[in-house]
Amino acid sequence: MVAVGPKVRLLTPGDVRELAGRLGVRPSKRLGQNFVVEAGTVRRIAALAGLRPEDVVLEVGPGLGSLTLALLEGGAGQVVAVEIDPVLAAELPRTVADRAPDLVGRLAVVATDALRIAGPDLPAVPTALVANLPYNVAVPVVLHLLAVLPSLERGLVMVQAEVADRMCAGPGSRVYGAPSAKLAWYAAARSAGPVPRSVFWPVPNVDSRLVAFTRRDPPESAAGREEVFAVIDAAFRQRRKTLRAALAGWAGSAAEAERLLRAAGLDPGARGESLDVSQFARLAAAQRLEPRTI
Repeated sequence: MVAVGPKVRLLTPGDVRELAGRLGVRPSKRLGQNFVVEAGTVRRIAALAGLRPEDVVLEVGPGLGSLTLALLEGGAGQVVAVEIDPVLAAELPRTVADRAPDLVGRLAVVATDALRIAGPDLPAVPTALVANLPYNVAVPVVLHLLAVLPSLERGLVMVQAEVADRMCAGPGSRVYGAPSAKLAWYAAARSAGPVPRSVFWPVPNVDSRLVAFTRRDPPESAAGREEVFAVIDAAFRQRRKTLRAALAGWAGSAAEAERLLRAAGLDPGARGESLDVSQFARLAAAQRLEPRTI
């Protein structure tokens, strides 16, 4: 059975500040560190994550451990915490041992950069990603982890509100772009609610939001992920231009871009924001399968 309830003492705002002071930790703007200090918020995140005893939860950027404790309290079978700051990584097991002694065996800490993780680097195979992600690397981290950890079935991440909008946007939206299309390659994403600024220390000058995603199969295509992502990048690099013009560099010329677009059944006069990921995949496959003109 998973131990819950009074055996876990979550961090209070005073605890967070005392712990940070003792460690000499000052939240780093460069690392995008804003620590959650409100117990209700981390409990809400753990509840929304729908944790199961068989889940191995990957937490990126656990910081001082506010969310880590809530994940253990909420029923995670194991939490693998990836922390880039060596001081915070070293302290986290001690914090959990002090505040959730019956559950400390369910925690593993990996001191590394999440953007450099590969599957063999982790002590267990993760099934869910639940994290308060540093705002400056949120999308690259999610895309990297979905690429290198096929065992990840679902996720719930806290990100800057504008980033959340882009992650969840669909074709036709003014904020739909490369992050939206690339995430859609791996998963279906949806907004899971706002997070008040007041629950953070220091208080950020931006709003935050939760994004939930569930992995799904990528579109069927003769093209691979890197080929599809190359088309997506080219289409949104000059998003105001038509696809015929925006993809000229990718295809070799505007005329070749038009030929490939027509071969894929797409309108050369459309813009990238009108295509979903399956259409980008079809276009990438057209370049691979169609003979090029000279």
